[in-house]
Amino acid sequence: MTDPRRVGDPAAPRRADGSAGDADYGGIGTGYSTYRRPEPVVAAAIEAALGPAVTVLNVGAGAGSYEPADRRVTAVEPSATMRRQRPPHLSVAVDATAEHLPFDDGAFDAAMATFTVHQWPDLAAGLAEVRRVTRGPVLVLTCDPAALEASWLTRYAPEVIATEARRYPAIAAVERALTAPGGGWVRVQPVDVPLGCVDGFSEAYYGRPELLLDPGARRANSAWSFVGPDVERRFERTLRADLASGAWDREFGHLRRQPSFAGSLRLVTGHRSPNP
Repeated sequence: MTDPRRVGDPAAPRRADGSAGDADYGGIGTGYSTYRRPEPVVAAAIEAALGPAVTVLNVGAGAGSYEPADRRVTAVEPSATMRRQRPPHLSVAVDATAEHLPFDDGAFDAAMATFTVHQWPDLAAGLAEVRRVTRGPVLVLTCDPAALEASWLTRYAPEVIATEARRYPAIAAVERALTAPGGGWVRVQPVDVPLGCVDGFSEAYYGRPELLLDPGARRANSAWSFVGPDVERRFERTLRADLASGAWDREFGHLRRQPSFAGSLRLVTGHRSPNP
């Protein structure tokens, strides 16, 4: 393995804090770890997909959610704001980008990328790099843009849903990137969101709409940074009014009692071995 502190391609576009994608985590990343904590249901799916892997690469690692404690994890995160939020028990993250990983071929047993591929400037190049440095499975936790409109948020902030749908790559594109070059097979696993989900992506609040009235909760979802203050003000005003009048509960109140939500969350796992 080469020097893990080497920064990625200096020619790649980077923001002031190092953010390499379309979102500026120098501006929106403060307090991210307060709202985006690992959800046990999701963590269990990731652990199962990692199988017997001992060495794991986490690309776009952010503040360290979902990094397994019982494996040797190397984290890659270009944003200094996010690297600073990693808890002390986790390894120091490497400052690099997915498209330019400073590691030797086949350096890791497995790799993971959670809620990050929609930030990558070049999905195919990034996943090709991840495959290059990984001997075994590559896991991508992402959202299916075709399923985003199932959320009640479509009614109150359609601009946010439209933004996320534009940013998230189609699941078929992730599958293609994970199988070529080199072949192998891909499994796409829907992951249901539990009612008390502690990882605050938008669908985590499917039965707890009041929590999205917290500006910090919205800031921890990067799509809100693209829609502007007018959309946020309208969202707050409309949702507050409908919660007060009971309109939200008349239409969506069943979600408060629904134990899980089959939304857009997907775990895509690429395997090098032949399909069993």
